[in-house]
Amino acid sequence: MIIAGFGCRKGATSDEVAAAFALALARAGLEPGAIAAFAAPTSKGGETGIAAAAERHGLPLVLIPDAALKAAADRALTRSERVVALLGVPSAAETAALAAAGPTARLMGPRASSGKATCALAAPPAAGGDVPEAAAWRRRR
Repeated sequence: MIIAGFGCRKGATSDEVAAAFALALARAGLEPGAIAAFAAPTSKGGETGIAAAAERHGLPLVLIPDAALKAAADRALTRSERVVALLGVPSAAETAALAAAGPTARLMGPRASSGKATCALAAPPAAGGDVPEAAAWRRRR
């Protein structure tokens, strides 16, 4: 199960969210059908750009509470001082993806940014302990 986590500045459009998503997918060599859900901090629940992008891709949007974001913070790869000041975690997108993908999940790479939005992909490790190859996670719609 691969989760796309999102962060954004206030007023990010669905096009900006979709562009960050497309960039993260391209970096990982994935297609949109490989993603199980979108995740974002609960504080981003009112951001229509994230909700509209999830709907556009036919994916559920899971809102992650602050405590779950903080529990995943030590697995983040990047750090934004602005996000630390606002949410108390190094990256909204990365921690949302990690929290939604599970306690052993790891990022498939650092977050991708486009306009006012960021996207990170996370997946639980395979039986051997590594995050699976991106191609192994593809699924057809």
